Amino acid sequence: MTAEVKGEGLLCCTSPQRLAQKEGEQVTVEGCVHNIRELGGIAFVILRTGRYLIQTVYDQKVCKNQLGELEDGCYVSAAGTVRLEKRAAGGVELLLDHFTVLSRPAAAYPLNMADPDLKATLGTNLEYRTVSLRHPRERAVFRIMEGIENGFREFMLANDFAEIHSPKITAISAEGGAEVFRLKYFGNDAVLAQSPQFYKQMSVAFFGRVFEVGEVYRAELHNTSRHLNEYVGLDFEMGYIRDMYDVMNMETAMLRHVMEYIAAHYQPEIELLGIHLPKVETIPAVKFADALAYLKTVGGGKNRNDLTADDEVLLCDHIRRESGSEFVFVTHFPSVKRPFYVMDDPENPKEAFSFDLLFRGLEITTGGQRIHDYEMQVAKMRARGMDPKDFESFLTAHRYGLPPHGGLGIGLERLTTKLCDLANIRQASLFPRDLNHLVP
Repeated sequence: MTAEVKGEGLLCCTSPQRLAQKEGEQVTVEGCVHNIRELGGIAFVILRTGRYLIQTVYDQKVCKNQLGELEDGCYVSAAGTVRLEKRAAGGVELLLDHFTVLSRPAAAYPLNMADPDLKATLGTNLEYRTVSLRHPRERAVFRIMEGIENGFREFMLANDFAEIHSPKITAISAEGGAEVFRLKYFGNDAVLAQSPQFYKQMSVAFFGRVFEVGEVYRAELHNTSRHLNEYVGLDFEMGYIRDMYDVMNMETAMLRHVMEYIAAHYQPEIELLGIHLPKVETIPAVKFADALAYLKTVGGGKNRNDLTADDEVLLCDHIRRESGSEFVFVTHFPSVKRPFYVMDDPENPKEAFSFDLLFRGLEITTGGQRIHDYEMQVAKMRARGMDPKDFESFLTAHRYGLPPHGGLGIGLERLTTKLCDLANIRQASLFPRDLNHLVP
């Protein structure tokens, strides 16, 4: 016995723009009852589709159903005539002819979906995450995140980067330290990947340029507004570079493309969230030592090897006032604070060819030039008290040759947080994982 597969359902997510093109026609829209506002003999029934709010009008003289059949949270299939109405969201509405209730909620929402802003504490928001994400503003954040990822991928592919997917269960960690999730793997010791770093570098040998979008894991105990234990990394690695500035220039061009992509494809979310997209032109760069010297004049710079969260805010404010840029590269970090695979400046080995990119007061990127020479990499490992035998699989790529290369990693949730002007990174994680959240 065979069954015919029909394709009508492929068009179930209807935009106001597409509806407006069918003015005067009868169409069917599927969605969830977001809100009902009764006004005598008529009512406005707002349907929530996968991306939009669609205003439908219930007139008891026209619709074949009773309004009492509907309640907030019902999923329905609604048929009616398309009318242009500039006061409605999207400039269009549907005069209901009839509807079918597809499913009903077993309980009322614990949160008010009709409020323009979700009135809930972060704790309540996360406790009822499967409900809070139904709110238009909450879910719009993740459409913007989608836009960042789509723009990133489009740019990478257009610039000859091959997309890879590296393993997330590994034998060794790329960053080292205690911030590693350890597990048993069929009797062997393993860790969850802190970064795709090693695999990116290996892949440069055969692809030349690679990128990846994937989860990374950090077992850090920071319970702050900017840290997660599982997040999404946008990574790329490129061969045949002259220096780390080639990597920085590539990121600048990529971010410019991403902002243009979001502007072209995500206007509903931009308007809903009130997003100000930054102009990405030439991004200023300042050496870490110079940044530290400035910060000490304004009460910061107390950590001589790194920037604190407060330092990042102070420095970004200073650069924005000075140049108008909301981004700033900080380069030449102290070598002792950068991983063993980062190349040091031969003229000043205390400084590494490594950079961070700060955006609106938050570090969103770490990158730099890598060591490609086998002997140089082994020597740096030994200088740090590391046993090269523990990294044999990684060093194999160096032994058989790598081009000069470098790359970076971007925290997708961090970039989304700042782009959407959110107070806490957990608001930019669909189902965040931190010290206190393992469900839902």
